[in-house]
Amino acid sequence: MVGAVEALLAVTALSAVLVMLAPNRVAGKLAFGLSLLPLAGSLLMYEGFDGSGNALLESGTLAFETNETWIQLGDIYALNWHVGLDGISMPLVVLTTILTSAAILSAWTPIDERQSQFYGLMLFMEASLLGVFVALDFFLWFVFWEFVLVPMYVIIGVWGGPRRRYAAIKFFVYTNIASLVMFIGFAALVFALPVTSFDLPLIAQSLRAGELGSLAGIGPETLKGLAFLALFAGFAVKVPLVPVHTWLPDAHVEAPTPASVMLAGVMLKMGTYALLRFNFTMLPDVAAEHAELIAIFAVVSVIYGAMLALAQSDLKRIVAYSSISSMGYVILGLVAYTTYGLGGATFQMISHGFISGLMFMCVGVIYNTAHTRMVGDLSGVADRMPVTAAVFVAAAFGYMGLPLMSGFAAEFFVFLGAFHSTVLGSAPLFTAAAMFGIVIVAGYLLYAMQRSLFGPFFTAEDYEITPAAAHDVVPLVVLLLAVIALGTAPELFYDQIQGAVVNLAENGGGEAAGHAAALLGGGA
Repeated sequence: MVGAVEALLAVTALSAVLVMLAPNRVAGKLAFGLSLLPLAGSLLMYEGFDGSGNALLESGTLAFETNETWIQLGDIYALNWHVGLDGISMPLVVLTTILTSAAILSAWTPIDERQSQFYGLMLFMEASLLGVFVALDFFLWFVFWEFVLVPMYVIIGVWGGPRRRYAAIKFFVYTNIASLVMFIGFAALVFALPVTSFDLPLIAQSLRAGELGSLAGIGPETLKGLAFLALFAGFAVKVPLVPVHTWLPDAHVEAPTPASVMLAGVMLKMGTYALLRFNFTMLPDVAAEHAELIAIFAVVSVIYGAMLALAQSDLKRIVAYSSISSMGYVILGLVAYTTYGLGGATFQMISHGFISGLMFMCVGVIYNTAHTRMVGDLSGVADRMPVTAAVFVAAAFGYMGLPLMSGFAAEFFVFLGAFHSTVLGSAPLFTAAAMFGIVIVAGYLLYAMQRSLFGPFFTAEDYEITPAAAHDVVPLVVLLLAVIALGTAPELFYDQIQGAVVNLAENGGGEAAGHAAALLGGGA
């Protein structure tokens, strides 16, 4: 029987095929119309969500679950079609469908050749991303994980900027090698466990029960440490964390704006989602043992990413480097191992997805008209593009953590959870260092906005600056409303998230609950 998840994946994949076969002249409108089907489906699933707990823990109850044997590998291992949603994956599915529809609509202006192939690849990417968030068998999950690389590689390589081939190859090499390292680490764990399938809940519960044996003469404790390192290294590239971040700015700068929206808004979340599922859920003792080292990587990414953004003059590079900084907050929340740290990290994934997508979209709309993204080549754009400029300013303040916007709620949860962590040594020090990143964020965003949006009008390119078309403005407004909605009512997603992470928090989660409820009025 076809369940809701299968229907969601099938509709999205079929839509990609239909758009690929459509004439170029109608591909954009057809793709947008068809993208509304998985969007509507995800919202209906969100409304009917009845899961509880965490998908990988024994106490978890999945929503829309299907678990059937798919392929039997001899008498030893079985590959299952195991899909379902919990409070972590459900918000990410909604985020993916909303951003895909917005990105497709924003592509109507800049994409003027091979439209059928472009929009078909966008929908194929959406189907693969959805698969990553719903799959609960490692083999199935890995297939979707790898499929995501293909459309992004092609989109950057065909529709990208002047250095598109270099950026596409660099993106593919970095992420593919990372996938290989991660695969080896996880396979080593599976082969040392008394399991007969690649079912992620079964593997997670076996690891947490201490059933890991030796492999090739390597003892269980050493094996866990090496596997954790391999998994962390592989996923850190996807996040990305410093120092394995250098592929990201090149990919963003050369990618067309709709691809940048999906890359920053959803694809980076694959890394943090996988870290939460694999490293911090399956191997919590190893994560706690190396908590301070992981927190150092997180804080360095926050500060270094923000400093790199401060040094840029290309608006797209500024937003790209700011994503590295924002992902550092997610890692800090995860390693805190408190209810509000883990919940805040997951909420930050959703918040950053909307805000970063919105920021890239604003830059793209300005570039479509001005044909430049350089801060020194623009001035006074707000007079000619008032709506776009207003949304850009609002999105920037969301990035800075303005109250009543999702960025504030996400960072508040992360800082509160990190400050009260008993797993993380010197927790207040790490929290204070990460909070300093907000000051740098304000510096580079205010500088970029003041130089490009305000002051006397000037543009280095000889193009007329006019207000953006309605199909460019509508997705900006929709994403901004989503940012405000999650900022004023974080419980829209946070209640689901907290229910899925509460059992993962080993220490300190309860201490923060009362404070968060009093200050935010929801999600406790």
